[in-house]
Amino acid sequence: MTKQGKLYLIPTTLGNNEPLEVLPISVKKVIEQIDYYIVENEKSARKFIKKISPRKSQSSLHLYPLDKYTDVFETQYYLDVCVKGVNVGLLSEAGVPAVADPGASIVQLAHQKGINVVPLVGPSSIIMAMMASGLNGQNFAFNGYLPIEKSERKKSVKQLEKLSFDKNQSQIFIETPYRNEKMMSDLLLTLSDETQLCVAADISLANEYIRTMTIAKWRRVKENLNKRPAIFIIHKM
Repeated sequence: MTKQGKLYLIPTTLGNNEPLEVLPISVKKVIEQIDYYIVENEKSARKFIKKISPRKSQSSLHLYPLDKYTDVFETQYYLDVCVKGVNVGLLSEAGVPAVADPGASIVQLAHQKGINVVPLVGPSSIIMAMMASGLNGQNFAFNGYLPIEKSERKKSVKQLEKLSFDKNQSQIFIETPYRNEKMMSDLLLTLSDETQLCVAADISLANEYIRTMTIAKWRRVKENLNKRPAIFIIHKM
């Protein structure tokens, strides 16, 4: 009887740095053994695989797309090769798969099919920001993206601030990089003076920026966050 293949959750870098500066050698070893991948973007996936394993044949790769345009019905067959003993890699576009990432549906599918899921160690901007924030790492929540519409976003920010105070819980959220400046402006206008805010941008990169201050102090700081991947964490004591 053929031993069933596994689903490996493969992290990538958070930016354009050398993979082995932030990833363990175990990631390189797994990539050298796997030819079937589920990826968000084929071009960037091939680039990453080539960078971490230059000798690997690109022609041997089988890449299945997983983005907002992918047919859900089609993805139901992505793990069929595991029955034949073939391992499959779920490759994140940045950071770890299935966390603030479309890969969660594939992981769920693997569990439904009884396929072993193997998470590999790698950088998570959410966890790294929490680690560096100095805020409550014992009790925190990730809220994804906040509403785009200005009044709805301000309402959401106030709700998160209240939740933070009521539960002593740090509230984490993200924004599309080109909207960071608008997000920051709304936070400074909406949050209370004493509320703590951590901004963690370009995590693990050369121009990494991580600061935690009260909103009152943030109003005196000018930092260009435009088009820089960032994590925001608020906590009202």
